Amino acid sequence: KMKKQEIKKLKKNEIMTNIDKYKKDLFNLRFQKTNGQLTSFSKIKYAKKTIARLKTLLKGKINA
Repeated sequence: KMKKQEIKKLKKNEIMTNIDKYKKDLFNLRFQKTNGQLTSFSKIKYAKKTIARLKTLLKGKINA
């Protein structure tokens, strides 16, 4: 898990890489959910929030 302070220290290319990673994780989690294999639904919520945080930070760094 990434903390807010860790996310703020990332560079643009690291942010893009992490967004891709979390999107793949989210896809896999949704796939597991439909197959009934997912045990912790909070992982989906965490992945969504982390993607949103990363995108917000990326937008701020692009505009800066």
